[in-house]
Amino acid sequence: MDMNQYLDMFIEESKEHLQAINANLLLLENDPGNITHVKEIFRSAHTLKGMSATMGFEDMANLTHEAENVLDLIRNQKLMITSDIMDVIFQSVDLIEGMVIDITEGGDGSADVSGPVKKLRAIVAGEFTAESEVAAASAVAIEEEAPAEEQIVAGEQDLDDYALMVLKQSKELGNNLMWITVTLNDNCLLKAARSYMVFDQLESLGEVIKTKPTVEDIENERFETSFEIAYVTMHPADKIRSAILNISEIQDVKIDPIGLKEAQLPVPAVVEKVETAAPVKKEPDAQQAPVRKQAAGGKTIRVDIERLDILMNLFSELVIDRGRLEQLAREIGKSELQETVEHMSRISGDLQNIILTMRMVPVEQVFNRFPRMIRDLQKDLNKKVNLEIIGAETELDRTVIDEIGDPLNHLLRNSLDHGIESPADRKNAGKPEEGTIVLRAFHSGNHVFIEVKDDGAGINKDRVLKKAIERGIVNPAAADSLTDKQIHELLFAAGFSTAEVISDISGRGVGLDVVKSKIESLGGSVGVESVRGQGTTFLIQLPLTLSIISAMLVQVQDEKYAVPLSSIIETAVFRKDQIMMAHRQKVIDFRGRVVPLVSLQDIFQVPASDSVQDDEEVAVIIVRKGEKMAGLVVDSFIGQQEIVLKSLGKYLVNVFAISGATILGDGQVALIIDCNALIK
Repeated sequence: MDMNQYLDMFIEESKEHLQAINANLLLLENDPGNITHVKEIFRSAHTLKGMSATMGFEDMANLTHEAENVLDLIRNQKLMITSDIMDVIFQSVDLIEGMVIDITEGGDGSADVSGPVKKLRAIVAGEFTAESEVAAASAVAIEEEAPAEEQIVAGEQDLDDYALMVLKQSKELGNNLMWITVTLNDNCLLKAARSYMVFDQLESLGEVIKTKPTVEDIENERFETSFEIAYVTMHPADKIRSAILNISEIQDVKIDPIGLKEAQLPVPAVVEKVETAAPVKKEPDAQQAPVRKQAAGGKTIRVDIERLDILMNLFSELVIDRGRLEQLAREIGKSELQETVEHMSRISGDLQNIILTMRMVPVEQVFNRFPRMIRDLQKDLNKKVNLEIIGAETELDRTVIDEIGDPLNHLLRNSLDHGIESPADRKNAGKPEEGTIVLRAFHSGNHVFIEVKDDGAGINKDRVLKKAIERGIVNPAAADSLTDKQIHELLFAAGFSTAEVISDISGRGVGLDVVKSKIESLGGSVGVESVRGQGTTFLIQLPLTLSIISAMLVQVQDEKYAVPLSSIIETAVFRKDQIMMAHRQKVIDFRGRVVPLVSLQDIFQVPASDSVQDDEEVAVIIVRKGEKMAGLVVDSFIGQQEIVLKSLGKYLVNVFAISGATILGDGQVALIIDCNALIK
C-alpha cells in the first residue's frame, strides 16, 4: 500500500496529539496526583505509536512505545512521578516532535533514540535516579574528550573585536565555537537561495557571528562555490554538518573548532549585551497544517489552506469586477441594471464575510506552544513564573497567525529573562517569589490586540537613556527633554540592548527592532508601557485580515490614493485661514490638539493639474498611529470602498509611505498609503 497518500493526515494528527501531550504534561507536573491527565497523555501516546508504526516510522514508534510503558505504570499508580521522570518524558516528546518536523520537511523521521529509550527502560525497571543520570553524563563527557581536532584560530580569520567578544562570552556559557566552510555544487544555479537555506537552518540551531564573504555579497552571489561562517551553538558538529547536508546542492561541509588566544580578546569598559542564540526547538509551522472548520451540527471538515488561498485570490478578482460593475451601472443609469448590481453586491458581501471567516484561526494555535517553553526556561533561569493565557479563542487571519509566532516568542523570552526578577530579588522587593506573565488577546474594531505583560522590575529608563546616548541614538543635549514613553520606545531602536552580559535565553541574536519590523510588515504596530518596580507591558495591534480592507479613496491632483479606514480618525474640511505655522511646520487645531499637516501632493511629488481649482478650503484626513496624529491634505474625498490589497512586487519594495496598490472599478491603479510611515 502506498502510504504517502496518508502522510498529510499523519502529520496533522501527530501535531495535534503532541500538543495534547505537552499540555497535559504541564498540567500533570503541577498536579501529580491527577490521573485524568495521565490517561489523556497515555491515550495520545498510544494513538501516536499506532500511527507511526503503520506509516513505517520505526524510531518514533519505538520511542513512543517505551514512553507508553512508563505512562502505564503511572496510570496504574505503580510509579510515583518525580521531577527527573518528568524531564525524561519531556525530552522524549521533544525528540518525537523533532521527528515529525523532519517528516514534514521531507525527511524519513529517523533519529537516534537510544538515549531516551535507555532512560525510559531504566525508569520501568526501577533503576533510574538523578545520580545515575549524572554518572552517565560524566561518562559521556570523558568519552568525548578525544584528541582535539586542528583548530581554526579566531584571530587569523580577521574577526573584529565585537565578534571576538561574542565568541569569548559564548565559550564561557558552554557553547561550541565552529568555523564552517560550506561548498555548493559546481552546477548550482541559485546560489543565493541555497545559501539562504543554509543560514536559515543554522539560525534554528545556534547563532551566525560572521561570514566570509559578507552576507550582502553572499545574497548577491558574489562568491564562487564556497563561503565560510563563524558559528556558535550548543549542538555537536555532527548534528550541524548533517543539518546542512540535508539541503540539496550542497557538495561538502567542513567544520573546525575555533580557538581563542587571550591576546586576541578585547577588554571593554562595559560589555554590551550580545544576545547569543540558544538552541531553540523549532516549533511546527502552522502553515503546514490544513485548517479545521466547525460546522453548525458540531461536525468538522478539513480544508487544505492552499484551497483557501486560491478561493481568496479568486474572490479578490470578483471584488475588483464588482467595483467595475457598480461604476458602469451608475454611468448607464438603467434601473434594472442598478438593482441587479446592488443585489450582486449584497450577495458578494455576504460571501466575503464567509470566506474571511473560513480563514480565521484562533490564536490558541500559536499560544499553545508557549507554556512548555516557559516551563523549560524558568528551570534554566532558576526563576518561578506563572504564565496566564487569556483570550486564546480570539481569531486572526491565518496569514497573520503564521507570522506572529516568532515576535511573541521573543517578547515572552524577553519578559522572562529581563523582566521577571529572581525569587530572592522579588522577596526583597516585597513581591511573591513567583512572577506572573500574562499573554492576552482581544478584539477591538477591525483589529486584534495581543498583550504581553509581566509584573517584573520594569524598565530602568536611566539605564536605557545612558545606553542610547552611548550608541549615538539620542543626542545628549536632547536627552533631558524626552518623556518616559519616548525613552521606553528607544528599546525598539536597531540593535539596542541594555544587558551587560550575554543571555542565551532572549533575543536569539536579534533585538526588539526585529519584532517591531515584523509586526509593522503585517500592517500592525507595537508599543511598550512600563512602571519601575511594577512591570512592563508590550501591546501589539494587528489587522484582522491582510487581503481585503476598507479604505477611503481620495483625489490628489489627477492621482487617486487609498487610505486604510483603520488608520483614519476623521475626515474634515478646514479654511485656509485656520492653518497655522509652528516650528516651520503647517499645523491645525483639531479638538484642542495641535496636529501637523502633511501634503500628499508634496510627499509624492504629484504634478499640478489645471483641472484642480485652488479653493479657500482644504480637505484633510486625520490619521493616527498610537498617540501620534497627522493631517493628510488632499484635494477631495471620493468615498469609502472595499479594496483588494496587492503587493507592488519585489522591484518596488522600498517605496516610501506606500504599502501596496489596488485596482479600481475603472481599471485604474490606486496606491495604498502607509499612514504609519508618514507619521513616523
